[in-house]
Amino acid sequence: MTQLLSALNFKKLKGYADWKLLLFLLLFLNVKLAVKVPAIVLIYLLQFDFKFGFKLKNSRLPLFYPLIIILALVGFVINGNYFNTNYNLVFVTGIGFWLICILAIHQVKLSVEKNDTEVIYRTILLFFIINAVASLLNLAFIVLETHALNPYTYQGQYQKYFISTGDFVKGITFDTSTTNAVLNAFGVIYFLTKKNAAMVLVCMIILLLTGSNFTNVFTLIILSVLFIFNSTRDQKSVIVICLMFLAVFMAKISPQNNNYVVNTIKSVFYKKQIISPWPTDNHIPITQRPDSTLNPEEKKEKIVTLYLDSLAMAHAPRVVHQPLPATILITPTGKIELPKPNLNAPIYQWLKTTPPEQKQLADFVQTNEKNLPISSNSHWGTVPGKVIGLLQTINFLKQHPAKIIAGDGVGNFSSKLAFRATGLKFTGGYPQKYIYINPDFLTNHLDIYLNFFSKGASAHSLTNSPFSVYDQLLAEYGLAGLLALFMCYLGFFAKHYLTLTYGIPIIALVMCIFFIDYWFEQLSVLIFFELLLFLNIKERHELLSPKLPITK
Repeated sequence: MTQLLSALNFKKLKGYADWKLLLFLLLFLNVKLAVKVPAIVLIYLLQFDFKFGFKLKNSRLPLFYPLIIILALVGFVINGNYFNTNYNLVFVTGIGFWLICILAIHQVKLSVEKNDTEVIYRTILLFFIINAVASLLNLAFIVLETHALNPYTYQGQYQKYFISTGDFVKGITFDTSTTNAVLNAFGVIYFLTKKNAAMVLVCMIILLLTGSNFTNVFTLIILSVLFIFNSTRDQKSVIVICLMFLAVFMAKISPQNNNYVVNTIKSVFYKKQIISPWPTDNHIPITQRPDSTLNPEEKKEKIVTLYLDSLAMAHAPRVVHQPLPATILITPTGKIELPKPNLNAPIYQWLKTTPPEQKQLADFVQTNEKNLPISSNSHWGTVPGKVIGLLQTINFLKQHPAKIIAGDGVGNFSSKLAFRATGLKFTGGYPQKYIYINPDFLTNHLDIYLNFFSKGASAHSLTNSPFSVYDQLLAEYGLAGLLALFMCYLGFFAKHYLTLTYGIPIIALVMCIFFIDYWFEQLSVLIFFELLLFLNIKERHELLSPKLPITK
């Protein structure tokens, strides 16, 4: 009897979720490419199938992927870089990323086809629970390290955390906090439609903890639209609670982020300089500032000040020490009040010594000063780097009309691969002997990135990063690549707009996040987007036409 019950429980547990899919998601979404590739191998061993089903009409998978590979090959032939061995490695690597995308989306589609929709729902639910636990553990370790209940306002340890606390809330993927934020933004919309209020709030909390201002703004806009046009009374209540969470987080938990968002908006729309949330050197006495942060005049001033201070101390009268330090205050009732920490002291400022990775960028700028017109100039204007990057791409195509259709080629202008191939460790390692930097990339997007990210922490922002899916496809694959994205990728899912529920706002969110990173090369959030869209299409088909086969 006991054995029978155990067998029944195991069978029930086995059918509760698609464990192969859950394992694949947990591994494939990991930041390390060394984990992603084995994840692909493992899922194909467990679920061996290579029937992708690409067709010109009613294709099973988006035609975007084979089309973008064809465009890459066309660009490779037209641009004539095939005699450069280092570029050949870059090109093959770029094609490899697109092939991994195809292998991954095929397995996700298979899982949706083979499982009941409730099984997939529970699989997604388990993923978000695991990710929430991992994210909260990230925060718990920070609290233990800082001994501060709210590390978002903790200024110790040279402001290692403070406004940057969210950067360390990476979740189960160990990827950037932005990746964690986007995944949870998906979760907010998905569980809102599924009327799972508890999971909506869990995902919203994790989203806020990541401190991703871009994702917060995009999610806020989408929730506002849903509140007005497409939500029940209960869903409206949940949305209001989410908005309250956002208001409390920005006003009380991390007010610095709130100020930073306001100042960034002013910079974009009113051309005003961003007021940095990080204190400037002027707040710290010059004698406490490292020499590496001083110009020649300030160094002289520091030497003179230290000399005069030493003379004053040498001739100062002997002081009789009191039993208690003078800084200790005693109230009339005899209660001792400990002094508050001096937040202007160096230990409460962001670290003044240049980190090795930032010094590497500064050295690169100095070495290649003639080819870097922006970063070799110390001036930091009011125009965000992302806007400058888009303008660079447009100007480049104007100057090279032959590249408007098929672009400048894989890894030659705007992509995660182009940054990786520099060997500067922007987005992972790269073999030093195969380093490749195209001159078009060097004098444009690399120049922008170096301009902002070789400077202080106040310049390190997504608004100053040229990373963008739109920019990548337009610059490296031309107008044909950009059209393929809209018509053969987004259009592949959006053509079901009459029946989609959570799919439409998630498509809108993806169109927004395409502005902030090279998500296809990231090999992370888009696989989850594809899973949710395939699931929504199947759910609506079963609901509306339960006896008809699903259209490919």
